Amino acid sequence: MIGVVADDITGAGDIGIMFAKADWETHVYPLRDAAEASGRAGARPDVLIIDTNSRLDRPEEAYAKAYEATKRLVEAGCGTFYNKTCSVFRGNVGAEFDAMLDALGASFALVVLGFPKTGRTTLGGIHYVRGARLEESEFRHDPVHPMNRSDLVGILQAQTARKVDRIDIGVVEEGSEALRRAIAERKAACGYLIVDVRDQASLRIIAEAAKDEPVLCGSSALAEELAALNRADAPALGTFPLAADAGTPRPPDPARAGRGSVLCAAGSLMPQTAAQTRYLREKGVPAIELDSLLLLDPKRSAEHLREVADEAARRLEAGEDVLVFASNRQEKIAETKRLALLQGMDNTEVSRVVSEALSETVRAVCGRTGQRHLVVAGGETSAAVCGKLGISAFRIRKEIEPGLPSCESLEPGRRLFVLKSGSFGGEDFLWKAMEHLKKEGGRT
Repeated sequence: MIGVVADDITGAGDIGIMFAKADWETHVYPLRDAAEASGRAGARPDVLIIDTNSRLDRPEEAYAKAYEATKRLVEAGCGTFYNKTCSVFRGNVGAEFDAMLDALGASFALVVLGFPKTGRTTLGGIHYVRGARLEESEFRHDPVHPMNRSDLVGILQAQTARKVDRIDIGVVEEGSEALRRAIAERKAACGYLIVDVRDQASLRIIAEAAKDEPVLCGSSALAEELAALNRADAPALGTFPLAADAGTPRPPDPARAGRGSVLCAAGSLMPQTAAQTRYLREKGVPAIELDSLLLLDPKRSAEHLREVADEAARRLEAGEDVLVFASNRQEKIAETKRLALLQGMDNTEVSRVVSEALSETVRAVCGRTGQRHLVVAGGETSAAVCGKLGISAFRIRKEIEPGLPSCESLEPGRRLFVLKSGSFGGEDFLWKAMEHLKKEGGRT
């Protein structure tokens, strides 16, 4: 069984679909359930992913979570381990990589960050996003983790005491045997070895060279090629306990499904999500703004949340799709940050306030309407929504776009949903995801 530690819930889905589309049964659990599920019994997956929800934590907190998650995967009987990080190294990558190696008593991990299908490539150790150096991409302006350098060795070395080295694209393009020899030669002298990626062919070569490596780190892209090399055709071997009802998908209840409509909640401030919400509005989907300035006003925030929830519920009960989105115009974002600073909050705290408000709105709307088809944009928002709705575990279903799957909750009363990383997906992705859920929701 393959064990994965992911630092946020959308990343868990991102890597999960890489295995699921190659016929690997793939399940995702939050860390809190991984620790509390010792009495459960049920079906056993081929791939077990634990979401630590640690990207916004302090490094020492992220380390502790990744360490515990890795230990849980060892107890489950996993033999190969994957530390899934953001495809541009946002978050606590050094602390979490160290935690996995420490928990395993291991000294080396291969690191592959390139994800060509989403425009992420690494050449000469420099990471690019759709042709622009990482430090010149939209991630330079990330409100929580601004990326102001592009050299991956330097980014990772600043976060770990283990030596970081790299392998150039020229070695990769000599073929898998040459790359395997290079890895064997370098691994004794470093803790992490970062490998360049030009395109999907690079990933195929890396997968062939690294298929026997026990510890891998980075984006989800390499997992797609590894899964294709080792397509699951045997029963799962792991012993990790799952929810008692995990083996039998439940058909949706038409009387409680929001009449086939879909609720979309967007909390990400990435430009990709802003373009996707704009596309929905242009398609005529009713859009309700969750005003970030009102959320910071203690006299008005509760009333504003009620008004947004009331309007969303009314629309859904009328059979309409609905978009609820956090303020994403740059001038309002800047004013929100200014006001938050006056209240003693940093950008991370503001992000959590908005995610909490949006997730509470979704919970209220779903409680009133019985809505079971959801699309959520933003990693922090996705984690908050799942927490509010009691979605503690889910199965990866079908790929909609690279790294973006639909999912199915494993608890009684099935929900079908899509959790989207803020920076992933084409302009029409939210629309495609909503249409996908309508189609899948009609299947038994």
